[in-house]
Amino acid sequence: MKRIAARYVYALDSFEPMKDGFVEYSDDGEILSTGISPDPEKEDVYLDGIIVPGFVNAHCHIELSHLQGKFAKKTGMAGFIDQINALRDSSDRDSRMACVRKWMDILWKQGVSAMCDISNGDESFAAKSASPLYTRTFLEVFGSEPQDCGSVMASVRGLQKEAGKYGLDAAPTPHSCYTTSPQLLTASSADALESGFLSYHSQESPEEEQMIISGSGALYENRKRLGMSTPPVTGKPSLMYFIDRLEAVHPAPFEEHILLVHEVCLTEEAADAVASVMRNAYIALCPLSNIFIHDVLPPVYLMRRKGMRLTVGTDSLSSNDTLDMVRELHCLQTAFPDISLGEMLSWACLGGASFLGKESVLGSILPGKRPGLVLVRNTDAEGRLTRDSFSERII
Repeated sequence: MKRIAARYVYALDSFEPMKDGFVEYSDDGEILSTGISPDPEKEDVYLDGIIVPGFVNAHCHIELSHLQGKFAKKTGMAGFIDQINALRDSSDRDSRMACVRKWMDILWKQGVSAMCDISNGDESFAAKSASPLYTRTFLEVFGSEPQDCGSVMASVRGLQKEAGKYGLDAAPTPHSCYTTSPQLLTASSADALESGFLSYHSQESPEEEQMIISGSGALYENRKRLGMSTPPVTGKPSLMYFIDRLEAVHPAPFEEHILLVHEVCLTEEAADAVASVMRNAYIALCPLSNIFIHDVLPPVYLMRRKGMRLTVGTDSLSSNDTLDMVRELHCLQTAFPDISLGEMLSWACLGGASFLGKESVLGSILPGKRPGLVLVRNTDAEGRLTRDSFSERII
C-alpha cells in the first residue's frame, strides 16, 4: 500500500476538494481509501498542488500530430479545410507515425488515462495498441457524393477489421453534416450506433449553420468551388438535420452513447431536440481549437442550464498548439470564472469516462477504481489553475 497527500485532492464524488487530502492505493493502482490528513506535516509524501483522477481526452485526432505549428489561425472553417487539404500529407508516413508515438507518450505522462480518438487511416493503430492509455477509435468517414456511399463504407469496414487486429475498440462514425452525403451520414451512423458509440462534429462553426439553414456562406462556397455536393437546405440548425438522419437508422429514442463535438453554435431549440431523442448524449468541449479556428467558444452556460453532459477534449495539433488537458481547463476557467474547478474537472475526468462506459474504473478517485492519479502543479492559493499550471502522472 502507498499513501500520498496534497494541498487539495479532487476525488470527484462531489465538486468540492478535500483540503490536505490523502489517497491510499495498491501497487497495481487500485484506490483503497481517501480522506483528510489529520497531520499533513507528518505525511511521508505531501505534494504542493492538486491531485485529480486521470483525464479522459474526449476528442483528439492523434494522427494529425505532425501538423503542429503548420496552420494559420482564425481562418474560419473554410480556410481550415483548405489547409487540411494542402498539408495533411506534407510529411512521410514514418514521420507521421513517429509523431503519433511521441504524443501518445506525452499524453500518458501528462495524466490522460483514456481517449476518444478520430482515425482516417491506420497510422495510429500500433502506437495506440502499445500505449497503457485506453483508446476508443472512431473511424471517421467523408464523402459528399451519394453514389460513393457503398465504396466508402466498404473501405471503412476494412479499416475496422485492421483496427481489430491491433486489439482496438473501433467502429465507423460520420464526420459532419457538410462532408457526408445524406446517404453516407445515415450509413455510417448505423454502424456507429450498432457499436454503441458515435462521435460527430456538430455545429462547429457559423459557416456550417449558414450552409444548412440557408445554403450560403464561406463553407457553402468552398464546397461548390471544389465541385462537391452540399447537404440539403433545411432552414433549421444543422444538429436537427443530423437527428433526422439518425431517425433513418431507427426510431427515437437513442440509447446509444452519442458524442456531439464542439457545439459552438448550439441553440436552445437544438438542445431541446437532443434532450427529446437522445438518452445518452454528451458534448465534447474543445475550447482552444474553437479559438484557434474561429475565435469563439461554445455556449457552456446554455449547456449547463439544459443539463447536458459535458466532456473535454484537445482536438488535433492542426487546430491547437498542444494536446494539454490542463490548458483546455485553464481556458474554460478564464472564460467561465464562476464555474468551479471541481465541476470542470468532473467534465474532463468523469464525463469522458461515463461516455466511454468506463466510469466503474476511471474518472474519480474512489475505492475499487483504477483511474490513475495526476498531480497538477503551479495552482494558486485557492487551488485554481494559473497560466503556469501543468500536470504530471503519479500512477
